[in-house]
Amino acid sequence: MLKVTAVSYLNTKPFLYGLLSSPLMDHLEIDLAIPSECARQLTSGEADIGLVPVAVLPELKDYKIISGFGIGCEGPVASVCLFSEVPVQEIKEIYLDYHSRTSVELLQILVREHWKINPTFIHGKKGFEDRIQGNTAGLIIGDRALELSDKFAYIYDLGEAWYDWTKLPFVFAVWVSVKPLDPLVISMFEQALASGIQQIDKVIKILPSPEDHFDLKKYFTENISYTLDENKMKALDLFLQKLTENTSRSKGSNPISQAV
Repeated sequence: MLKVTAVSYLNTKPFLYGLLSSPLMDHLEIDLAIPSECARQLTSGEADIGLVPVAVLPELKDYKIISGFGIGCEGPVASVCLFSEVPVQEIKEIYLDYHSRTSVELLQILVREHWKINPTFIHGKKGFEDRIQGNTAGLIIGDRALELSDKFAYIYDLGEAWYDWTKLPFVFAVWVSVKPLDPLVISMFEQALASGIQQIDKVIKILPSPEDHFDLKKYFTENISYTLDENKMKALDLFLQKLTENTSRSKGSNPISQAV
C-alpha cells in the first residue's frame, strides 16, 4: 500500500477524481491536508508520494517528480492573493498565511524584487484574516482566498504579479516520490491524473461552489494550469534560485514577527 498525501484545496479535486476512479486506488492510501502538512508528511517519511509545495524540494534528500502534472498558473491564479485596504506601496505589515511556505516565499520575493517595498512580515495564525485593516495586509491562499474575492479594496494576485515580473508561469505544487517506484505504478498514477483533468466537467457537477456565482470551470481551466511543460520547469528553476537567495538574505534582515 502506497501512502499518498495531497493538498486538500479545490484545485486538487480533478486529480483526486482521477485517482479515486483508477484501478490503482486499491493500492493507495490518500490523506488530504493543507500544503504545509503535506510537505511535513513527505519530508518525515510518513508519505511515499505527495502533491507538495515546491518550496520543500530543496529539503528533500532524494526525490523524483513522478508526473507531468502539478498545480500551476499562467497568469492570475485567483487562490493565492495579497489582500489589503490600501495600495501595495502603502502597506507596512503583512500577515503570512501558515498554510503554505511556497506562497510565503513567493510573496517575499515579489515584495522585495517586484514591488520593491519593505513591510514587516508577521506569522499568521488561525483568524489572522480578521486583522487585515489599514496598512496591514494579509497573504491568504486556497479556498479561503476564493471566498474573499470581493471583500477588499485591493487584491494582488501572486500568479499575475509573478507573470508581470518574469513573463513566466508559476508552479505551486508537484507530485513527488521519495522512494523508488515501479515504472508501471508511475505510469498508472500519471494516467489517473490525466483522466481527472480530462473529466473536469464531471468534477464540476459534483462540487459545491465556494461562492455564489463563482465560475468553477473558469477556475479549473483558466486560473489553474495542470501541465508541467518546459516553460513551467523553467519557472520552477527560477523560483528555486530566488528561494535560495531569499533564504540567505532573510538570515540578516527584516525578521518575521511572531505577533499573533
